[in-house]
Amino acid sequence: MSADPDPFTLGERAARQNIPAEANPYHDGSEEHALWAAGHERIATAIEANESEGT
Repeated sequence: MSADPDPFTLGERAARQNIPAEANPYHDGSEEHALWAAGHERIATAIEANESEGT
């Protein structure tokens, strides 16, 4: 396991903690920024889908 957290995983964690996507800590345009955003979007979309279903 890597000592440095994966940006994708950190983005997922941020979404679970209701941290907005605008809080992405990585430099815009960097690979890490894109990975963090993708992780955040994955979880945020799932949360929104569950909320719209009433679960």
